[in-house]
Amino acid sequence: MERIAVVMGKMHSGGKKNLVMEYYRHIDKTHIQFDFICDSDSNAIPEEEIKELGGRVYVITPYQNIFKNIIEIRNICKKNRYKIIHGYNGTMNVFAMFAGWSAGVPIRINESISMSHSADKKTILKKILKPFSRCFSTHFMSNGEVCGRWQFGDKLYDKGKVAVFKTVIDTQKNYYNPDVRNSCRKEFGIEDNIVIGHIGRLTEQKNTLFIIDIFSEICKIHNSSKLLIIGDGNLKDAMLKRIDEYGIADKVLYLGRREDIIEFYNAMDCFLLPSLYEGLPVVGVEAECCGLPMFFSTEIPKESSPCDDLGIFVGLNKSAVEWAKIVLNKIKQVERADHSDEVKRTGFDSLTEAVKLLRYYEELIL
Repeated sequence: MERIAVVMGKMHSGGKKNLVMEYYRHIDKTHIQFDFICDSDSNAIPEEEIKELGGRVYVITPYQNIFKNIIEIRNICKKNRYKIIHGYNGTMNVFAMFAGWSAGVPIRINESISMSHSADKKTILKKILKPFSRCFSTHFMSNGEVCGRWQFGDKLYDKGKVAVFKTVIDTQKNYYNPDVRNSCRKEFGIEDNIVIGHIGRLTEQKNTLFIIDIFSEICKIHNSSKLLIIGDGNLKDAMLKRIDEYGIADKVLYLGRREDIIEFYNAMDCFLLPSLYEGLPVVGVEAECCGLPMFFSTEIPKESSPCDDLGIFVGLNKSAVEWAKIVLNKIKQVERADHSDEVKRTGFDSLTEAVKLLRYYEELIL
């Protein structure tokens, strides 16, 4: 059994954590084990679950103190004599790859799972690091074609040098269940409402405030609508303030950060994700698996939608009023049904894809 150093950076609630943990839960751990290296300011490290599965967690100095961060990764790698280090931190992977190289780790996998947008504060740093992001790496991976081309370039991607392992979910758990839907809606008193949903970090990237704008316009058209939001982030206070300014506080259910989200996909009638950018968002796959109409911005790759009839892409140049009309019109057309088989066929199932990842690791080691 080989242990792999998995460098997470910030292990917060959300897509990156879900992606890695889904592969980890289903990979054959008699052959491969993960050791997670996470920044100490992470807010959602599932230490108990990782340890129960036989993994180890190393909490290190955050990358804001980059020199100490690199030294600590290097020391962990030297101590454990890993054959593989796998970085999930985008263009920041260059630092983990350097640490792995200096520690003598022979196989250094650099994975791209996100992109950037000019309106996001992190874009400047990403642009600075992007030309160097391939340095010290021996292998490249991405969760989709668009992310792979964005970080590593068309030439490398077209040569087949970027292995694609999609953002996966457990399709056996994320299916549509009418009983769960009815129970959840009854518990929260939303049986007779159109429920607009969003799960994610409340940040500029996710365009959180625009979600509130859209919902305010939806309320003007369909007054019995409700907005269900799960998540936390730096825009939480600004979001709550805007909700009060629009006078729609009685129509919004803000549930904070939660891990038990499957029942809420069942309860919703659609999902909004008007992000400035994404890699391949796990919430989109989960929502569509559960039969939800998924409203993406056109800044999000089309490959993010596994179900052709559920993924709707709307431009950010359109107003909140236009978004509201598109959303309500689509909801009327959709007959709720389970789409787990379709999601599995299109390569987003964690059990199936974990077998392929195991084979990938083993071929590198042999």
